[in-house]
Amino acid sequence: MNNKIIGIVLVVAGAALAIWGYNIYDSASAQIGRALNGDTPIEAWAGMVGGAICVLVGLTRLK
Repeated sequence: MNNKIIGIVLVVAGAALAIWGYNIYDSASAQIGRALNGDTPIEAWAGMVGGAICVLVGLTRLK
């Protein structure tokens, strides 16, 4: 029972983190930065990758 609660929390938090990272990636300032020098904000990558990892760990806890 306890692993399922942790799994659900990780899936929800991971999805929110991934969405937050994508919002940073798609923001106007990030688009200008990518157009001028090709750099993507590290916060965007950290959010998307961290969110995906949290979702995967959460899904393994649900099984």
